[in-house]
Parts: sequence; C-alpha cells; structure tokens
Amino acid sequence: MILLNLLIKVIAAAVGTIAFGAIFGVPRQYYPYCGLIGGAGWAVYVILWENLRFWSEPAVVFLATVIVILLSRLFAVRKRCPVTIFLISGILPLVPGAGIYWTAYYLVTNKLAEASTRGFLAVKVAIAIVLGIVVVFEIPQSVFRRASKF
Repeated sequence: MILLNLLIKVIAAAVGTIAFGAIFGVPRQYYPYCGLIGGAGWAVYVILWENLRFWSEPAVVFLATVIVILLSRLFAVRKRCPVTIFLISGILPLVPGAGIYWTAYYLVTNKLAEASTRGFLAVKVAIAIVLGIVVVFEIPQSVFRRASKF
C-alpha cells in the first residue's frame, strides 16, 4: 500500500511537471524528460520526508533539488538544449506554495505566531532550493558531458 501511494504521488508530480512545461512553452519532445525529472525530485522528497522523517524539511528539499538539477543538467547536455527547459518545470513540485499560502492566511486572520512559523519555514525551503541549484551549477560542464556518454 505504501508503494502504491508513493507511485501515485510520483505520477501526479510528473504529470504536473509536464503540464507546467506545456504552459511555459517547453517543446513537446522534452515532456517525458520534464516528467521524469519532476517525478524523481518528488520521489526523493516523499521518501525522505514522509517515510524516514529524520531530516528537516529544508534539508529534504535541498537533497531533492540536487537530484532535480543533476538530472536537468544531464538531460540538457544529452539533448543539447538549455538547462532551464528542465530546471524550471522540474523544480515546480518542490516550491513551497502551500507554506506561502498558509503564511498569508494566518496573517489575514491575525494569527501572527502561526504566520511567522509557516513563513520562516517557507523561506528556509526557498533558500534550500536556491542552495541546491547553486551547488550543482558549481560542478563543471565537462562532468556532465562525460556522464551523458554512458
């Protein structure tokens, strides 16, 4: 049952990633790669956050972002296209949209303690995404050229 639940979540993330790519004009031939990247990132997040639960959410998002960006760079080299085609759509499932929503909700309803807690967590997750992107982009392009030959 747990495996089926994980599979459903990963497929939903992959479909959402493909839909997001379609909205932003990603060429059709890259849809499967976008879906694979978004699904892989979400799988890492779900496995680490919902099943293992010994890391903080920003740490889990950082690791999932690293996977998304590694795959994005690898496919960009392999398919000879810009990395942003895969990066922007692949990172979508990890963006802390619900955290930002609840922060705004708690601010409007004058629950400032909850708003600050949710808001600070959303900021930490956003910073984890940025750090994951920066860390992987520090890897030289030659590494991805060699890896794409396998």
